[in-house]
Amino acid sequence: MLRFRIKELIADKSFKEGQRITMTRVADESGVNRVSLSKMANQKGFSTVTSNLDLLCAYFKCDISDLVEYVSEDESSE
Repeated sequence: MLRFRIKELIADKSFKEGQRITMTRVADESGVNRVSLSKMANQKGFSTVTSNLDLLCAYFKCDISDLVEYVSEDESSE
């Protein structure tokens, strides 16, 4: 299963910029729908379109491997 590291990236960006970054702000500034962003961050196994991944990589200035990680089904059930 794929796990989106959105919360971690928001925390890193908040720390680097010295200000609070909200999901609403990420949605507004990246162009990703707020509901889709929330589901990516919170819903286990959520599937999204590649254009959202592209927008988030551009917003966070990161590689896809920084945004998404593979978690085996065994690990996800722990």
